[in-house]
Amino acid sequence: MRSRSRTRITRTRWVRNACVGGGPCSPAPFELAALAPLPCCRRYIYSTQGTVQYVRPQAAAHTFFVHHRALLVERGCSVARKASTLNKGYWPFLVPGLILFIFIIILPLLMNIGISFTNWNGIRNPKFIGFENYIRLFQDKAFWASFRNNLAMIVAMTIVPTIVGLFLATFLFDYIARVFKRGKGITSFFRAGFYLPQILPVAIAGVVWGWILQPGTGVLNWLLDGLAKATNTTSLAHNWLGDASTALGTVMVIMIWFQIGYPLVIFMAGLQRVDPELLEAASIDGATWLQRFYYITIRIIQPEIFVVVLTTVIAALKVFGPIFVLTRGGPGNATLVPSYFAYQNFFGGTNRVGYGASIATIMTIIIVILTIVFIKMQSKENI
Repeated sequence: MRSRSRTRITRTRWVRNACVGGGPCSPAPFELAALAPLPCCRRYIYSTQGTVQYVRPQAAAHTFFVHHRALLVERGCSVARKASTLNKGYWPFLVPGLILFIFIIILPLLMNIGISFTNWNGIRNPKFIGFENYIRLFQDKAFWASFRNNLAMIVAMTIVPTIVGLFLATFLFDYIARVFKRGKGITSFFRAGFYLPQILPVAIAGVVWGWILQPGTGVLNWLLDGLAKATNTTSLAHNWLGDASTALGTVMVIMIWFQIGYPLVIFMAGLQRVDPELLEAASIDGATWLQRFYYITIRIIQPEIFVVVLTTVIAALKVFGPIFVLTRGGPGNATLVPSYFAYQNFFGGTNRVGYGASIATIMTIIIVILTIVFIKMQSKENI
């Protein structure tokens, strides 16, 4: 009797949890819940399009994920179908935002595209020169150097923080918060600590890091000198930002420190959606922590991963503040990025406004294409 009650409660929870999500419509969402023998034991049954299948215990975690996601999709269709029949009276409330979007985003973007086809110093009348700025841009070594540095920024601001943030969030949520007596407090402390750089103004963080990395009086070199004296070895003190061979790597390390709190917080919020019974079911059937992490955790929080990757890639492509404060693109072009390169052409004394506008246009096109690709990929995952 107790088992049946628990099964009913679990099915009800699945149906209730299915109030989010979306995707194509198909019939009988609740038949899936009725066919699932919950809670899990040695073998599982699930149904797709009316076909009942038996699944081996080794695939239990994946099976429950598929089943659970099917319910989310079905319920999302039902909610979307009801929403389509609601009154469309919310459109007037979108007008203020639409007006601001047109004046702040669309019109400046169109003006920038128009300027990119001109030779203009910002004072006299612009002269139309067609695609000359773009032809010169693709032959400019400084632009390609800035583009390569931008790829390094994507590694520092997207790839490394996403991977490290995912493991840190899982470790704090799945181990620290459950094993230790005051685990939730410890988790909140570390979460706040990792997120602290995100609330610091970029200029202040950059100035502080500049002090730390000062070649003569910086704390880092002082510590390295002291360590060398204590161990009677050669000091590793270095002009970290002033040397072209170490400047980009140093900026990347700073950006990892600056960025890592953002995915951590997003992933910890996403982990709240992972049903503990799924993990428990997989654990009973012998799934290791890594298998549960890959087949259940990562697949359930895929929407959060897509959001983090998309937003951090965009942030990396338009990074400007840290470069401006720390290195101003130098030494040479060692840390030059397209946004700072465009700024140099706009306001850096060269007065090549049209050329700077062409750089900004190219970066806008790249960001829009990446955004469309990520959204398409996320839509396919939700189907």
